[in-house]
Amino acid sequence: MSIYSKKLSRRDLLTLLSISILPVSSLATRLQSNTVRSLSKRLKKIKFKGMAAPSINNPAEMATVTVNSALQVTLDNGQLIDYALDYQPFFMTGTRVPDGSAGTILAGGYYDINNQPIIDTTVKNKERQFFSDCPDGTSLLQLSHPTVKDNTVFAVVQFEYTSFAQDGKTMMYGQLPSPIAVLTLDQDLTTGHLKLLKYHNIDTASIYGLWITCGSSLSPWNTHLSSEEYEPDAFELVNNPEQATVLQGFSQHLFGNKNTANPYHYGHIPEVTVNPDGTGQIKKHYCMGRFSHELVQVMPDNRTVLMGDDATNAGLFVFIADKPTDLSAGTLYVAQLGEGFSIDSSNKNTTHLSWIKLGSAHSDDILNLANRLKPSDIMTVKTIDPQDNAYTKITVNGKVEWVVLHKNMAHAAAFLETHRYAALMGGSLGFSKMEGTTINTKDKVAYQALQNIHSSMVSGHKANVSNNGINLPKAINAGAILHYDLRGNVYDTEGVAINSHWMPVNIGTLLVGQDITPDAMGNTANPDWIANPDNLKFSETLRTLFIGEDSTQHINSYLWAYNVDTQDLARLASMPAGAEATGLHIADNINGWMYILSNFQHAGDWSSIHQPFKNTLDPLLKNNYQDKFSATVGYLTCKII
Repeated sequence: MSIYSKKLSRRDLLTLLSISILPVSSLATRLQSNTVRSLSKRLKKIKFKGMAAPSINNPAEMATVTVNSALQVTLDNGQLIDYALDYQPFFMTGTRVPDGSAGTILAGGYYDINNQPIIDTTVKNKERQFFSDCPDGTSLLQLSHPTVKDNTVFAVVQFEYTSFAQDGKTMMYGQLPSPIAVLTLDQDLTTGHLKLLKYHNIDTASIYGLWITCGSSLSPWNTHLSSEEYEPDAFELVNNPEQATVLQGFSQHLFGNKNTANPYHYGHIPEVTVNPDGTGQIKKHYCMGRFSHELVQVMPDNRTVLMGDDATNAGLFVFIADKPTDLSAGTLYVAQLGEGFSIDSSNKNTTHLSWIKLGSAHSDDILNLANRLKPSDIMTVKTIDPQDNAYTKITVNGKVEWVVLHKNMAHAAAFLETHRYAALMGGSLGFSKMEGTTINTKDKVAYQALQNIHSSMVSGHKANVSNNGINLPKAINAGAILHYDLRGNVYDTEGVAINSHWMPVNIGTLLVGQDITPDAMGNTANPDWIANPDNLKFSETLRTLFIGEDSTQHINSYLWAYNVDTQDLARLASMPAGAEATGLHIADNINGWMYILSNFQHAGDWSSIHQPFKNTLDPLLKNNYQDKFSATVGYLTCKII
């Protein structure tokens, strides 16, 4: 892309870009000349200019992270200046990176409970440490007094799973304990470029390791809030021990014994605090409900937490901490939908939300319960109708069950069997695949992605139950983005005031995916519109919602920018074919620079729509990403041409 102004120097253009994305209050240290002050006053607006989707005419673009978009600046005289966007990796997983002490460490490498490398021995004479091809949640942050060097910033990145062992057998979802790492980065204050100085793998032994860490968020108090999704079903060990192979594989790799792992230790919210020397400390909050945590979004009060639930028969949950900036104790609620819920972005009607209190707890108390209770102590679960009125029929994870809660076990059930208990209490557990959550603070609106709208949301499906508040006439496989209005003075279903001014009070639809008959490329959703949204982050400065896809309906998954005021939608980047866009994070101001962090995972994870291109693209992906065992962690940057 070209720059349309010949009068401004490269330095002035770079400065103008940094100014254009900063609140005025933060400009004082950047404005060192009358020229720069003049440029800042000339700025009228900025917008993203989208890119076309890569096509098979250029397979190289389909087989890598492709960015042909731009940031367009309009000056007060109507002059347009384009800044071409580009992608800059911090590293590729499976490569050696600096460990900060003159040595190296394997990026994305897996470690056991003793912090020793977990070795893939599936191919004789090719033993090597397991590493992930699935980086996910990422945060970028500053500390007041870093001890590494003056221009240091930090990132935290977590790894959801690895797709395959060397012999080609799947390792997906829980077979290995998830690594999480702190990155120490050197920021060039002239260009904004970030360079990796140190990679520190966090020791997770104190929290029994990590289970399937997916999306993440940065707390208002500057900590990384991780996630553990697809919580292991404790009753599999009771009712179907032969089905519990995933948890047993996880336990074998982590502890060296397939029976050591306790399912109640997983499905919670981990929190990482970064130290000034680039190391990190981690703890788990066991009091925020045990369900399929995709990520959490803390509201500006530092207490109210909106939580996504990436499951079939998912619920909308809110946790309210007893004290600001401290998630170790608080109260858990589940939503109950009113009548008339629909998915239609052209319909401005919203559906009322009521809130059922599930319980209040301290993290240490729930951990003590997890350590001493067996699933059968809490409730009895049957998968065949016992013909007994003492049991309640519920639907959890797409399956019908009959459940009876044991005496004095409501407290334990609320925090250790949250899905089942919330269903028993009347929560609307009818959503499917609730993904990323983010907040527009100015408008007091939260946004949440539904990757798909199917199964439990569709009337007549076996996973749909009549009392869940969601009975849609048909599936929308391409998903949608929901919005919630946030208010105070809300009461729970027992008439007790909820101590928050940031409670969701109604639910509506912002954007809806568009299923289509397959086009010439094979896309089954409109390629020029969002499909299967997953990651969501909102920039207050740009008034823009950023959307990362996990699409099985687009040949390539995309990263989008949607301006909530102008309703302009722009495609910013395309991930390698078969990959998912992950790790989305927006930093509006790091020493005067804005960053859009984005990773991808599992390149070349082929589905039926990719078959016509598989033979062409597979060799390219193998060449780019170490036989498809690797992925990149990185960010979008501006490039002046």
